[in-house]
Amino acid sequence: MIINLMTQARSLLDATRRVDFIAPLLLRLYLAPIFWMAGTKKFASFDSTVAWFGNADWGLGLPFPTVMAFLAASTETVGAVLLVVGLGVRLISVPLIVTMIVAMVTVHWQHGWLAIAEGSGSLFANERTIGAVERLDRAKEILREHGNYEWLTENGSLVILNNGIEFAATYLIMLVALFFIGAGRYLSLDDWIGRWLDRRSARSGQTAARFATAHA
Repeated sequence: MIINLMTQARSLLDATRRVDFIAPLLLRLYLAPIFWMAGTKKFASFDSTVAWFGNADWGLGLPFPTVMAFLAASTETVGAVLLVVGLGVRLISVPLIVTMIVAMVTVHWQHGWLAIAEGSGSLFANERTIGAVERLDRAKEILREHGNYEWLTENGSLVILNNGIEFAATYLIMLVALFFIGAGRYLSLDDWIGRWLDRRSARSGQTAARFATAHA
């Protein structure tokens, strides 16, 4: 009885593999606008981006800031387009992964894990986020007393950005997944090109086999 149920469950799960292309497609479509906005924003204010990349006092203090800023912005912008169409996904995942690692180490690491500051009830809370929540509570009190708090929070709650590695790490994990599974079947140029190359290879193999047989 139990074995039959397990067998049927396995068969049902195996049947879902017919649409397994949905997973990489969703990863690509989720990441594409994120990198597009990040890259185009860097290009739109390129001088400020270069200054931030190079300044050691209030920026990242990276060497060759113009080159680094251009490479980062280009990788993100071009990468977004390639993710959408599913072309060279495994290849473009590599520089995007590097970009995420650099961002995690140089920008977010010092702030801990959390992207949004949370209090002591959170597993990843630290002194910085706990202190931020205390200040947020005080800011809310001031706004309730002296401002139109209902209007200010009508479209969303007030939060304090902690800028930890949470989002960058999430994007990194998604990119690593894409590197190993690729763009997916059907709805990607990688798949179409791969099928075309397979057909060409098969035809070449058949031609070679005929030639070898004819001259045996």
